[in-house]
Amino acid sequence: MSSLELKIPPLAQVAVFAGLMWLAARAVPALAFGFPGQLAAALLLAGAGALVAAAGVLAFRRAHTTVDPRDPAKSTELVATGIYRASRNPMYLGFLLALAGWGIFLGNVLALAALPLFVAAMNRLQIAPEERALRARFGESFTRYERSVRRWL
Repeated sequence: MSSLELKIPPLAQVAVFAGLMWLAARAVPALAFGFPGQLAAALLLAGAGALVAAAGVLAFRRAHTTVDPRDPAKSTELVATGIYRASRNPMYLGFLLALAGWGIFLGNVLALAALPLFVAAMNRLQIAPEERALRARFGESFTRYERSVRRWL
């Protein structure tokens, strides 16, 4: 599995999980659910996810550092301001919220069950190797930041 670290772009992982969630919802319709305001809840979650992810990208752009997560060694700045005071990974948190909105839209328990798997995949394939690279690049500054701000939220 370490051969996949930093190889699959996070947006591609989101697309794969979105597809798997759709397939799961279609494969097991007995786990479908619905509730009043379901579409509004789905849109609210997806919209919040887009805003959170965009805030992360904007913070990186302002710091003039790379947004490309496949090569964290290219980072020129440790961003710990703005949304990065609340989450070390707001872009990934935004993706998770968007997928949660998708799961609510699909209205299927099995589709929502994919969310913890997405978190596990991101932790293993993306976040852990990024953190190793940032620790090597920024040393004690990153270690202090890591201790003071949670990985997701």
